[in-house]
Amino acid sequence: MDIHPGAVLGRRLFIDHATGVVIGETAIVGNDVTLYQGVTLGGTGKGHGKRHPTVCDGVFIGNNANLLGNITVGENSRVGAGAIVLSDVPPNSTVVGVPAHIVYRNGKRVLITDPHEVKDPLSDVIIALSNRVEKLEKRLGGEAQPAEQFIAEAAEREAYREELERLRQYVSMGEGI
Repeated sequence: MDIHPGAVLGRRLFIDHATGVVIGETAIVGNDVTLYQGVTLGGTGKGHGKRHPTVCDGVFIGNNANLLGNITVGENSRVGAGAIVLSDVPPNSTVVGVPAHIVYRNGKRVLITDPHEVKDPLSDVIIALSNRVEKLEKRLGGEAQPAEQFIAEAAEREAYREELERLRQYVSMGEGI
């Protein structure tokens, strides 16, 4: 285990099976946080000043998860095993994947129906295929008709994005820590 002496650690930090845990110099870890083996709270090597994650109170981070850069993981959030977290996580959320994306928010499942929401190489392929299908449908004379359920989901996604942006500004002003 490697914890830089400059890291700020809260009360009741629980590191289960600490093998391979790395906590960087400017990392801030809140109270009642649980880390499992192999967790890295690291920098990206590109910044100066605050360059490691801030983990707020009550966060659970699964084994071998990597949180990189000056990001904030909001209160009572969970990071799945093996996730690579490169951007802020709102409070009361669960993130998984490479790169990490939100799958639960305030106890409700978050469905990703827009491939733009996940920034990985496969999302680019899905976008290209979607565009190709749209062009082919137009050539065949048919208009792509979105199902009614997708219209409702699009409205929910837009409301979610607005809330996420509000929280991102809240956290970036230092008030959410």
